[in-house]
Amino acid sequence: MSATNPAANTLRLPVLIGALGVVYGDIGTSPLYALQTCLGYFNAHSLARADIFGLLSLIFWALIITVTLKYVTFVMRADNNGEGGVLALAALAQGAASGRARAALGLIGILGAGLFFGDGTITPAISVLSAVSGLQVVWPALSNNLVEAASLVVVIGLFMVQRRGTGAVGGAFGPVMVVWFLAIGALGLTHIITDPGVLAGINPLYGLSFMARHEFAAFVILGAVVLAVTGAEALYADMGHFGRKPIRATWTWFVLPALTLNYFGQGAVVLANPAAAANPFFMSAPAVLQIPLVILSTLATIIASQAVISGAYSMGRQCVQLGLLPRMEVRHTSITAEGQIYMPQVNLLLALGVAALILTFHTSNNLAWAYGIAVTGTFVCTNILAMFVYRKVFNWPAPVTVLVFGGFLVVDLAFFGANLLKFFQGGWVPLGMGLLVAALMTTWQRGRAFIYTRWAQDAMSLSLFINRLPHSHVLRCAGTAVFMTGNPDYVPGALLHNLKHNKVLHERVLFVTVRTLDIPYATPRQRATLTEAAPGIYQVRLNFGFMESPDVPRTLETLPGLAFDPMSTSYFFGRESYVLTTVPKLGFLRRRLFLGMARNAIPATEFFQIPSDRVVELGVSIAI
Repeated sequence: MSATNPAANTLRLPVLIGALGVVYGDIGTSPLYALQTCLGYFNAHSLARADIFGLLSLIFWALIITVTLKYVTFVMRADNNGEGGVLALAALAQGAASGRARAALGLIGILGAGLFFGDGTITPAISVLSAVSGLQVVWPALSNNLVEAASLVVVIGLFMVQRRGTGAVGGAFGPVMVVWFLAIGALGLTHIITDPGVLAGINPLYGLSFMARHEFAAFVILGAVVLAVTGAEALYADMGHFGRKPIRATWTWFVLPALTLNYFGQGAVVLANPAAAANPFFMSAPAVLQIPLVILSTLATIIASQAVISGAYSMGRQCVQLGLLPRMEVRHTSITAEGQIYMPQVNLLLALGVAALILTFHTSNNLAWAYGIAVTGTFVCTNILAMFVYRKVFNWPAPVTVLVFGGFLVVDLAFFGANLLKFFQGGWVPLGMGLLVAALMTTWQRGRAFIYTRWAQDAMSLSLFINRLPHSHVLRCAGTAVFMTGNPDYVPGALLHNLKHNKVLHERVLFVTVRTLDIPYATPRQRATLTEAAPGIYQVRLNFGFMESPDVPRTLETLPGLAFDPMSTSYFFGRESYVLTTVPKLGFLRRRLFLGMARNAIPATEFFQIPSDRVVELGVSIAI
């Protein structure tokens, strides 16, 4: 399986720097708060050397097991023609399943996608708040209200620049992240040199001993340890932007070493001065460097938000193409990289969600309680789907599959269970957001299925229409008429309405059906098929991958065997309006959600990139 953008899937320096700018901001800024949150469970004066070693061991092996082994080594290999993310993985798994298993895998994918959006709202909030709160180390009198206001300004500015595209953002942010990882690695190394013994925490026995010694308290602390690996899912979700090779290389040889050095450097600082446990990251810097470090941290946390934002755009387009969400605007921000997009509606919703979290929780310490449930839930969903793909698609033996992914699942469930303990302290927020998005997806999917069923009951079969046509004495007028239809075996309602009111049929009629494949990009051989159903009447099937934006006019122009003149072509659409039936097919809440999404969907003409001056719309009422 190859990446969607072969030019990006190389180890050229600009690609590597761009990947650093887009992909690693989230996990790269975890040192700001991960160890600090873990140490918050202890009294600074009662901290034992073995406890610090145990925490460092748990963090280090979380990075190795969850990120290096699970995501970078195994999950990223299970790409869907170069694309990553839980929905791409679900589509790959569904291709090897049938019946109930296929439906269950689809539901897991939807749940994982919803949780990913929930994580995408909280990551920018906690990252930016953590960085800006570093000012309180320099100026202890600085109020939380000023930190909150400054964080809001930073976040709003971040979402405003998204329209420039991930390529431009990555190009600008990449060099900053290079400086960031070099800085935190060097900062950690200076303290490791003063106490090399801290590296003993790499031994996993310290982590196991910590778990055995503290029992349930250690399980609770796992909810803080997982903060070190938040952002792992973004590595997979953003794979289509840069390719597998650059992401693997930058993680293995640059990001992981820098993070390891910094965490163990923070540990050395706390060993030397237990009071530094209050904020080990900023207190590991000399006083003269603390303000520059706050500035660099703020820039890095802006980039941290970029990882989940760009991943949210990719996920949003997949949801639209797979029929899980209504049509939304997709803007391409690069002429060379198909995966680099901007979705205004997704951007606005994320911005509002992040601002609401900052105004509600006020500080990064409060947000730490809310963090983790959504991201660990996504870990579990991805693990289950990857297990199925390795067993059914890669044909791994069942014992090997269970041994490898069963081990990962134990770790994921431990992290998820530990975070569930924070449910009433704010953990319900990202979980609720994720479940709400999942509910919207299932509602839209179910509502569209009901509409299709209702339409099929009233529609005329194409074969019956063609058989009757020679005896109908319908007048044929010059030009080409394109009728969009969801089922090529039935006559579109717009055509029947046109015949009823205008009494004419164009000399060339195209019934065009657009299908979304379970792969990111359709090949030229898969793109289109043309069948002449009757003289002057053609069935056209256009196939697009779930990472593509369908351009119907351009595709029809390139269709072999069809002399297509755009200037003499009219596109006929049925403008759907929904009326409530006395026995509704959807429950009250689902019906309201569906109607709200339908009203806010962009027009089909815009989604299929059809010129507005070539469109004829006919009203169609549908009962739900």
